[in-house]
Amino acid sequence: MRALIQRVKYAKVGVGGQTHSEIGAGLLVFLGVCREDGGKDAEFLAKKTARLRVFPDAAGKLNLSLLETGGEALVVSQFTLYGDCRKGLRPGFDRAAPASRAKELYEKFIAELAAEGVSVASGVFQADMLVELANDGPVTLLLES
Repeated sequence: MRALIQRVKYAKVGVGGQTHSEIGAGLLVFLGVCREDGGKDAEFLAKKTARLRVFPDAAGKLNLSLLETGGEALVVSQFTLYGDCRKGLRPGFDRAAPASRAKELYEKFIAELAAEGVSVASGVFQADMLVELANDGPVTLLLES
């Protein structure tokens, strides 16, 4: 499982020309699910995301987490995180989980993140989405289980 995480001032997801969900300051999480992933991967990444120290403390050091700042998370499914571009010009997605399994683990990640005490919004699984954000820092990290 991969989570591409961006610290944001705000983020929102639109579907069909309408805003579906939005957050204020916090983390935008693009989540990709691999064929080999299971529930433990979702649990591990949710705990790590909730506790990841990427927000500045009073001294300006990255010492605070979502839990400590009260920030929000917006989770968007992103199967292209498992795109393989090593050969040719068209990415291959053989490592990405089938949609039914990916949706199950995407929803589990969201539930686990909420269980950690994070206010969570989400995109629409398999929808064509417009994602808007203001990257803060910028801070962008890739987490893997």
